Amino acid sequence: MAKLKLAVYWTAACGGCDMAMLDMGERVLELDRVADIVLWPLVADFKYSDVRQMEDNAIDICLLHGAVRNEENRQMAELLRQKSRVLVALGSCACFGGIPGLANFFDRQEIFTWVYLESQSTDNAGGVCPQTSARVPEGELTLPEFFDTVLTLDQVVDVDYYIPGCPPTTEMLWQAIQTLTGDQLPPKGTVFAGSKTLCDRCTRQKEGKSITGFRRLAAVDIDLQRCFLEQGIVCCGPATRSGCGGRCLRANMPCRGCFGPTEHVRDQGARLVGAIAAMIASDHREEIEKISHLLPVPDDPAATFYRFSLPHSLLKRKRKENAS
Repeated sequence: MAKLKLAVYWTAACGGCDMAMLDMGERVLELDRVADIVLWPLVADFKYSDVRQMEDNAIDICLLHGAVRNEENRQMAELLRQKSRVLVALGSCACFGGIPGLANFFDRQEIFTWVYLESQSTDNAGGVCPQTSARVPEGELTLPEFFDTVLTLDQVVDVDYYIPGCPPTTEMLWQAIQTLTGDQLPPKGTVFAGSKTLCDRCTRQKEGKSITGFRRLAAVDIDLQRCFLEQGIVCCGPATRSGCGGRCLRANMPCRGCFGPTEHVRDQGARLVGAIAAMIASDHREEIEKISHLLPVPDDPAATFYRFSLPHSLLKRKRKENAS
């Protein structure tokens, strides 16, 4: 039987999903028995021209991790969609926008101004900012266009399957790969994770208690058995898909939300705000506002409520002042 053709590629991402694949250890050898790797820049030297020369649908399975931040990301996403029979969004960045997606709370000009002109570590007396094209004695130099908005993979191309996580657990990734390289593919749109929220799967004790304030994780003695939220510690479990095995919870850390919302939740951040608000022990507006201001990041709620899912949310990005 002919071996499958497998591709792994990253766009706007940190490389953690690649590390999760390498963490499969000896199981990579099992993968090699059923699939030839035709593209994986992390482990071998591949060129864009190699991909362009492939026949359409020559790649059986492409695992693409990372958000779409610039024109190069978009072009590669479109090219790999054209060349792949099955395209999988791997990790939080591809599925929901991930950490790169938090840039949507700013526009391109704000980002360039801070990074290249105003940050404390910047030494740029000439005020030079990146340009898509520049003439030098040797010829023309080009850079990909930096988009104003970070996009999820399925906001650019059609996606067949999703493997969430930052990064996905090695066990879940291996299970997904086994399924995708098997004889029968699951229904299109399948998310290789749990169907319920992490809160539904959590084994910490819940007593139904309300809270009168919020506390920082490092500043309190935590009850190792009780629900984080009932201790006034923000946990994203009520609005986050299960499937990670609760590794953060078992390490006595609250959920950060990297598995994104379940299929029944359209906006992870809004769901989390509602879940937390419902636990506040007051019906009086002034007291509720006082308690809310005790959140660990009162001036940056995005870091809590939309850490991994802003481009995928109803908000998508900061509203532009000149928008109608």
